[in-house]
Amino acid sequence: MTTSPPKFSRAAEFRDLFANRIFVADGAMGTMLYSKGVFINRCYDELNLSQPALVKEIHQDYVKAGAEIVETNTFGATRLRLAAFGAAEKCQAINEAGVRLAREAAQDRAFVAGAIGPLGLRLEPLGPTSFAEARASFAEQAAFLVQSGVDLLVLETFGDAAELREALFAAREVAGPEMVIAAHVTIDDYGNMLDGKDVATYAKLLEEWPADIIGINCSVGPKTTLETIEKMMQYSAKPMSAMPNAGHPARVEGRQIYLCSPEYMAQYARRLLWAGVKIVGGCCGTTPAHIKEVVSEARSLQPGHRKLTVTTEAAESKAKAMALIPVARKSQLGAKLAAGKFVSFVEILPPRGVDASKEIAGARLCRDHGIDCINIPDGPRASARMSAQVCCQLIQREAQIETVLHFCCRDRNILGIQSELIGAHTVGVRNLICITGDPPRMGSYPNATAVFDVDAIGLSNIVTNLNHGLDIGGNPIGSQTSLLLGVGANPGALNMDEELRRFGWKVQAGAEYVVTQPVFDIELLEAWLKATGHYKIPLIAGIWPLTSFRNAEFMVNELRVPVPEQYMERMRLADSAEKARAEGVAIAREMVERIRSMVQGVQLSAPFGRYDMAIQVAEAIGPR
Repeated sequence: MTTSPPKFSRAAEFRDLFANRIFVADGAMGTMLYSKGVFINRCYDELNLSQPALVKEIHQDYVKAGAEIVETNTFGATRLRLAAFGAAEKCQAINEAGVRLAREAAQDRAFVAGAIGPLGLRLEPLGPTSFAEARASFAEQAAFLVQSGVDLLVLETFGDAAELREALFAAREVAGPEMVIAAHVTIDDYGNMLDGKDVATYAKLLEEWPADIIGINCSVGPKTTLETIEKMMQYSAKPMSAMPNAGHPARVEGRQIYLCSPEYMAQYARRLLWAGVKIVGGCCGTTPAHIKEVVSEARSLQPGHRKLTVTTEAAESKAKAMALIPVARKSQLGAKLAAGKFVSFVEILPPRGVDASKEIAGARLCRDHGIDCINIPDGPRASARMSAQVCCQLIQREAQIETVLHFCCRDRNILGIQSELIGAHTVGVRNLICITGDPPRMGSYPNATAVFDVDAIGLSNIVTNLNHGLDIGGNPIGSQTSLLLGVGANPGALNMDEELRRFGWKVQAGAEYVVTQPVFDIELLEAWLKATGHYKIPLIAGIWPLTSFRNAEFMVNELRVPVPEQYMERMRLADSAEKARAEGVAIAREMVERIRSMVQGVQLSAPFGRYDMAIQVAEAIGPR
């Protein structure tokens, strides 16, 4: 089947962008219509014609919440499904209106996805509808959507693999090879499709069939969706999409109420993105409030969609760009790294109030035991603490030990970032670890506004520009900074391909050393070193002394840091707090001894302000 040229479409633009970034889709349409008084016995798709302002308003609410993909209100707009409402003859008008309303709401702020759902009929051999009839019905709807100018097609909530096959092949024939098509299944509590197919079976089918994106929508809540997506990734290399319900509905005073809060949905959106999902959104029970929280999480993992990019190459091409100051001359740490010396950091959190005496005393203790630098996090876990930069100044002045400043993007726009970086250099804080930062939802003030003008990659580019004597626009600032540019990395990342790509971009942006997330699995560290060895920049391994079995569980389940079972068992067997801390130190010392020859330093955590634990671990480093 061929279609006439679309009225307007950004399909090529979407395909290009999708290759390099993640997207947040909208939430439920039916839930929102129901909440506005539309009874469930109505044909929701027909509202595109009879109540277009209502449908458009819902689309606009999702766009205002930050959704980057809005789905047309055409889930049930095949001719066969509309026939149940006596609206089959309106099939073309309903689909065309659905695209028009979504486009008017989206404008250039979001892409428009043509939504196609199941027929609501049983196919052969269990029902009277043949595969050919099903394919023809899906092809007709897809043609109406494509001709009306959608940017992609989303086939969703399919519980029968045979029906999804007919819909997918029909859509591909109509849309051609260029348009992105997403194919979503719906599952039960065990991850199986409603026709009984297990994860391995349907994931392999979707890998073979002509979908660009595969995934799960509707079904159960976000937890089962995440667990099933992770299993699907074992059988398919295609990009994944996840749009779960807001949990299972409960019947309250005659109404179906979905109980998952926006914050809970956002927490799982973050985990889905960590796992490597490329599109996150919501289905039944999700609202613009849910999507707003999901958008905040997505920006913390991939901010900077506002095209505020700065490239080192552009800076170097400027006639007035200054030559970079050598690493060895930037700081004492830079000199040690340039000389190939093994270094040690101890992490000290800034105080919650104005009294930093405990932190200064801890820094002195570390200095006296041969620690090279004190590492100061910037608002860890999105908490309100003393300025990390001020804490660095106090420790350097009072404890006479060099510091490393975490610098995150969450709380500053690009103007504030440049001002504070220039200020850090001026007061003698020269060592940085550039990170994106935890989103506000993770802290005590979940309603705080995140900025995220750039991410860690963009921040690294800004630092490199300043080190060249240029601002973000490539304009000379009259002098240059000599900031030692460190970045973060996670050898245990769930989506290792994405982590490696981002690390490569950080190095390209000017990274001069890298500090890892906590490492407990030597094999993961070895694999990381093998994959990144060609970059030739020093690696500082994160070592975290565990304090209890519960602490180990937190690392695995909340921070997603792999901890080998042997270490979990050792912590579980420790039958007192004192023994657990001693076992945690012993494990950390073993880690240091095993990786000593692989890396150029360690960053040691002092859990809950126990600096003695970090010092005991540092003793395993030996002569330097």
